[in-house]
Amino acid sequence: MKRMAQRTSIRPNVQDTPTSSRRWRLRFWSKDTAEEGPPKSRLRQNVESLGLAVLVALVVRSSVVEAFWVPSGSMLPTIQIGDHLFVNKLAYGMHVDVPVVNKSLVFTQWRSLKRGDIVVFVSPVDRHTDLIKRVVAVSGDTVEIRSKKLYINGEAVADPNANFTDRSTRYSSPRDNFGPVTVPPGKFFVLGDNRDQSYDSRYWGFADQRDVKGQATFIYWSGWNWDRLGHFIR
Repeated sequence: MKRMAQRTSIRPNVQDTPTSSRRWRLRFWSKDTAEEGPPKSRLRQNVESLGLAVLVALVVRSSVVEAFWVPSGSMLPTIQIGDHLFVNKLAYGMHVDVPVVNKSLVFTQWRSLKRGDIVVFVSPVDRHTDLIKRVVAVSGDTVEIRSKKLYINGEAVADPNANFTDRSTRYSSPRDNFGPVTVPPGKFFVLGDNRDQSYDSRYWGFADQRDVKGQATFIYWSGWNWDRLGHFIR
């Protein structure tokens, strides 16, 4: 009888019925919810979602892909005035733009610039301006222009993208006669495809590889010229 009494004394006071179990669970979850604090307001949720979206957009823009609008005709006919194009910022390596100082922090590089690439880079003349040009010479190359003809390392090269609007030759102008000069380490030499109307390395010198933002890939909008939409740039 003594053992029976001990066993009886440890039984719960509340009957273990389905109703009492549900009530106990409700009290348990209510307690947990209260400890977590009041629920977020709709305004706070929207602000947090918007902030996350902006952060992701900034990361993508600074290190993956960026849209550019071309206001000039220095790359005619390859790139038209008013073309909107995407620039692949992972073409040469991983880097992040720092807008305050207008510099790029390079984390790693897996491909070097090569002749013929069309690149977007920060202007050596105006650090607040981006330029788009074609690379014609890289570090170690000797570049020269004789009567509008391009020579690399002393040999005339095929230049199928060059477009000339002025048939005359200016012998005393770097436009038609330039060099020879050798591209220093870490630099590159660019020309606009519209050779007679392009402000490029013939006038302001070499560009810095650290200022390259990426390689132009394709046109996503060109006014109402539907034939150019989705056109890959070469």
